Amino acid sequence: MKQKITKTTNDKFIILIRLLVGMVFLSEGVQKFLFPETRGAGRFEDIGLPAVEFLGYFVGSFEVICGVLVLLGAYTRIAVLPLISIMVTAVITTKIPILIDTGFWDMAHAARTDLSMLLCCIFLLAKGSGYFSIDMKLKK
Repeated sequence: MKQKITKTTNDKFIILIRLLVGMVFLSEGVQKFLFPETRGAGRFEDIGLPAVEFLGYFVGSFEVICGVLVLLGAYTRIAVLPLISIMVTAVITTKIPILIDTGFWDMAHAARTDLSMLLCCIFLLAKGSGYFSIDMKLKK
């Protein structure tokens, strides 16, 4: 089972996607702790989510932990699963209302980072963490 989870390709360029995804999620997670009123609980309250204090720190923790795992290429396929869930939730709770209220182009502009992170995470789920990763070392 462990081999399937850590299975990856020898592709050396996947590290570029990992660096992008890992840095964005690590940064966003840390900001939920540093600026909870605008990036964590306060933001979640603005969009109408429940239990905002818990949710702010819960999501922030997953973003930090999974961001670090993706950066290291450690259990990448598992690490991107919560990140995919976070991005789907972000699109549903924040971008769909923009689409309904102001139209496609405003939504497309606002969703560019969310959709990019979602697609990059799906790519990492499909391909694994690549050559320069802990997963590759575990494979050997």
